[in-house]
Amino acid sequence: MATTNTPKTSSFDRTLASARSTMMFSEVVRLAVDSFRASKTRFMLTMLGMIIGSASIILVATLGSTGKQYALDQLTSIGPNIIELQYGGGTVSGPDNTSTPDYMTLDDMHVVLDQVPGIVASSPMLEFHDNVSLGGGITKQTTLLGVSPQYRIVRDLVIVSGRFFDDQDALAHEKVAVIVKPFAEALYGSANAAVSKTISVKGIPFVIIGVFREAFNTYGQSEISDRTMLVPYPVLRYFTGTNSLQEIFFTMRTPSTVVPASDRILAIIRSRHYAGSAYNAMILTDLLAEMAKIADMLTIVLTLGAGITLIVSGVGIMNSMLANVQARLKEIGIRKALGATSREIRLQFLTEAVFLSLCGGVIGTFLGLALPLTLGLLTPFKIPINPWSVVFSLGSSVIVGVLFGTLPANRAARLDPVQTLKYE
Repeated sequence: MATTNTPKTSSFDRTLASARSTMMFSEVVRLAVDSFRASKTRFMLTMLGMIIGSASIILVATLGSTGKQYALDQLTSIGPNIIELQYGGGTVSGPDNTSTPDYMTLDDMHVVLDQVPGIVASSPMLEFHDNVSLGGGITKQTTLLGVSPQYRIVRDLVIVSGRFFDDQDALAHEKVAVIVKPFAEALYGSANAAVSKTISVKGIPFVIIGVFREAFNTYGQSEISDRTMLVPYPVLRYFTGTNSLQEIFFTMRTPSTVVPASDRILAIIRSRHYAGSAYNAMILTDLLAEMAKIADMLTIVLTLGAGITLIVSGVGIMNSMLANVQARLKEIGIRKALGATSREIRLQFLTEAVFLSLCGGVIGTFLGLALPLTLGLLTPFKIPINPWSVVFSLGSSVIVGVLFGTLPANRAARLDPVQTLKYE
């Protein structure tokens, strides 16, 4: 008799011991869901902070990425392939202890073109400031730039009206000019009206054959101002009387060749001038990289600022869970009396806190992604979405749930089952 009952008793004891000592995680999750269903309104209001915080993180990161892309596109439109060679200083001693600036020359540009492969366009630049006569005793201060026909390609200029001067105009030393759009509108009212008009410089008449504008507004940070006239380089030498150049422009075939080409160009120019003279090669590659770093740092700072709202919502989750523990004292006492361990009680309430936080994070992430995706679908604007913002948003939600759910979970785990069963 005793022998027949022994296996049944042992099996029952093992099952009871297992029920008292372990609890499947799926059951913990089910209890968390049941708790959520029992207090939908309170939990939804608690999740509201997480929803707003998560959506804010996505939107702020998206705005940062959009601003970064816009700024880089604007800089890139100048031309990522451009190398702008500038005279930085240095003099050449002459007779009678006189010294003259050690400027670059047109021969320097030709040597560079012969020795550096991959250059698709180039232009020297002479600069001359003077008052131009418009007739009828009217004069205007202007800046004349003597450039080659390839300057339009190098600087990616947009011809608004008329045409740009060509190689034949430069070889024939034609007295033609192309003026910037604001100057044309100020003088003649419109770009079309300026074409074929005549402007006198030092008594020499120049025929305006075209009106141009920059591809994007440089806000006065380039050599082109609102009163700029472009004329063929050989013609402007009449006024300067020199072959010296302060700036030379080169355009490379691909952006990847810009850095090595700029180093090679500088080496050639320095080898042809005195050791004490300084020359600089201005390229956009370094500027673009620096701008990208600054934009990324600003995006991170703004995203972290938006993440502060998650801390506020975490405090709300902690308060809600503390109230939840207080409201379920009898349930906790019964579970402990039936054999639930402190670890299982702690895991249950911690799971509820993480579940609450993560649900709010998921909803907020979807809402944060919905706006830029909708705008991208319904408008021609391409809005970049940073995938790391999604990872940061959801990861922060889990971390907030763990951090702010630990205190209520530990409080529930430490409760005395005898005292909780007496609680009314």
